[in-house]
Amino acid sequence: MTPLRVLDVCSGYSASTVAWAGLPFRHIGYSEIEAFPRAILEQRHGATPVGWDHRWTEGGNTVPLFGDFTQIEEHHVGPVDLLAGGTPCQSFSVAGKRLGLDDPRGNLTLEFLALAERVRAEWLLWENVPGFLSDDGGRTMGTFMRLLGELGYGFAWRVLDVQFIRVDGHERAIPQRRR
Repeated sequence: MTPLRVLDVCSGYSASTVAWAGLPFRHIGYSEIEAFPRAILEQRHGATPVGWDHRWTEGGNTVPLFGDFTQIEEHHVGPVDLLAGGTPCQSFSVAGKRLGLDDPRGNLTLEFLALAERVRAEWLLWENVPGFLSDDGGRTMGTFMRLLGELGYGFAWRVLDVQFIRVDGHERAIPQRRR
């Protein structure tokens, strides 16, 4: 089976690389702006910091580590089967100011969709907090779904709570309630 080519943005430490170990997924690039997570991506996942002059080449063995994902173009990464990421949640969280798309961090949600269009990703996996569902009376989610449809994607969503996720050898993946 040919592995799915995954571009992971707003990567943090890339939980997806660890969670999907053993599955037919191959991370073809990461994007993270914070120094400490970038160092972990380099050390643990073999990512190599690259400049915007980086070009994807068939058979190349570099896993590029980009900064600002809003600058990534198709020629940087080649074909993308799955675009995965969790844009910053502070602007949607019920614990925050709930500025939504008026907050530059919240606007990265729309930038994620623009990236999907630029790299022509076949599949998207986007995660955020439950507050996204009710932001601006639900209009933010409605806009997000409308834009997904305009880009040719179908969509489904689900709120998961990590207290119910199980990991082999452990009663719980994370011993807290976190939706």
